[in-house]
Amino acid sequence: MVEHHPDLTSGRQVRPSDEDRDRATQRLQEAAAAGRIELGELDQRLTEIYEAKTQGELTHAGRGLPEPTRADLLVVRDEPSSHFAMSVFGWFSRKGRWVAPRAFTSFSMFGGGEIDLCDARFVDREIRVNVFALWGYTEVIVPDDVEVEIKGFGLFGAFDRSAVRRERGAPRIVISGLALFGGVGTRVREAPKAPFDRD
Repeated sequence: MVEHHPDLTSGRQVRPSDEDRDRATQRLQEAAAAGRIELGELDQRLTEIYEAKTQGELTHAGRGLPEPTRADLLVVRDEPSSHFAMSVFGWFSRKGRWVAPRAFTSFSMFGGGEIDLCDARFVDREIRVNVFALWGYTEVIVPDDVEVEIKGFGLFGAFDRSAVRRERGAPRIVISGLALFGGVGTRVREAPKAPFDRD
């Protein structure tokens, strides 16, 4: 019986959010697609998810499946923290814990900035970072557990492509834009070891 499972210990009696249920549902659907659980069992476990009153009951619905990775928790339903950054004869920095939108645009002229996505979360499984550096320099830093595509180009400048990564099934970042008499750098950094804390 579910009532006697260790997932129902007193420390796991927090009520789940809609976001928690969505993640648990996606995890089960991916497990079914990979052949880890049968379709009949999938239906039973989905019912458990929507009837769950606590985090423990929600966790129990995913019993026997691999623990979600940090990349599995990247996409959230929160509102984006910002959509735009600009520096003119100055410097901007977008880093730390923030929610990246589907499209984030930066502009620097005779200045620079950094866009650090290593501790960010995304509003969608694919986000776009549009970088325009005119007589300036901007660096985009990405975690090593996502897929990265770079489409930008340099005109009398340089648009670095060293952060291109192929991570099948992972959230995706598309970096595009223009470096005009300036530069756009890209760099990969190791993702934090711990999963995101709950809000």
